[in-house]
Amino acid sequence: MENNELEPTAEQAPTLDLAPLSMKVAELKAMMQRFLVGQEQMVELMLAALLCNGHILIEGVPGIGKTMAAKLMAAALDLKFGRIQFTPDLMPADVTGTSVFNQKNMEFNFKKGPIFANLVLIDEINRSPAKTQSALFEVMEEKQITVDGITHKMDEPFMVMATQNPIEQEGTYKLPEAQQDRFMMKIIVSYPNAEEEFEILKRFYFNDVMDQMQHLKPILVASEIKKLAALVDKVHIQDALLQYISRVIFATRNHKDLYLGASPRASLAVMRASKAVAAMQGRPFVTPDDIRYVTYPVLNHRLILTPESEMDGIQIQDVVNEILKTVEVPR
Repeated sequence: MENNELEPTAEQAPTLDLAPLSMKVAELKAMMQRFLVGQEQMVELMLAALLCNGHILIEGVPGIGKTMAAKLMAAALDLKFGRIQFTPDLMPADVTGTSVFNQKNMEFNFKKGPIFANLVLIDEINRSPAKTQSALFEVMEEKQITVDGITHKMDEPFMVMATQNPIEQEGTYKLPEAQQDRFMMKIIVSYPNAEEEFEILKRFYFNDVMDQMQHLKPILVASEIKKLAALVDKVHIQDALLQYISRVIFATRNHKDLYLGASPRASLAVMRASKAVAAMQGRPFVTPDDIRYVTYPVLNHRLILTPESEMDGIQIQDVVNEILKTVEVPR
């Protein structure tokens, strides 16, 4: 299928100058791919989430660059950066902050926690129990924290990047479904192939990765990120493609292999992410290929297989691929 089959008419097409966005995205990609060998899709999806104010969950085994990817994103952006190492003994107040009694004025003053940043890295998010996970519910959805009846707004932009290891079971806790649903995308990172492994060894033969990262200069500031996000909002998506998204999402709620399908929050995430991908490619309109590209990262952490399907060895990706093959693509 050609990408221009659903190109909007002259009346529908927005007049967008996407050159500034394309230039900045190219700079960000080049900087991150100096350190992340063979992770082009992960980089692209991270940038797409940034452009539409979405949170991301990065999943993979230890040592393949999950935390480094988040730190690279922080180095590329001139924003306040916060990092929280989740552990089994971490309490909600350790994340959000707490009220501290001030003996001078005999009042309680709120001391902000590490979540009060523009870009927050939560390392090994599945190492803390549900009580601590609940501290993230409000801030990830509403971008605010309520403590002792007082609401504290987060500065914009606000983005949570979390990492988790899918292999370890000891000392880990499964994320609640409501928590997972607040992540716009889950990016699954795999091992590099043999050629990529060789390139990593050559590239960092003399210098340590972290040493090189210390010399990086920011590419984007907060005001620029807001402007680029506003451009993404203006990217056109035809009604036929909105119907396509709704049919794909609806299919997850009626699939024989799924116990839990996707929510309307998922359909909104697919729409926003596809608009960001289109803008990154310099197009002011969305194509079916943009939607198909982001569907699995948006859905893979939201869907739950039936016990019978799990026993049969069926994977979430198999189900999503089947749905994408079954639902008719608009032309």
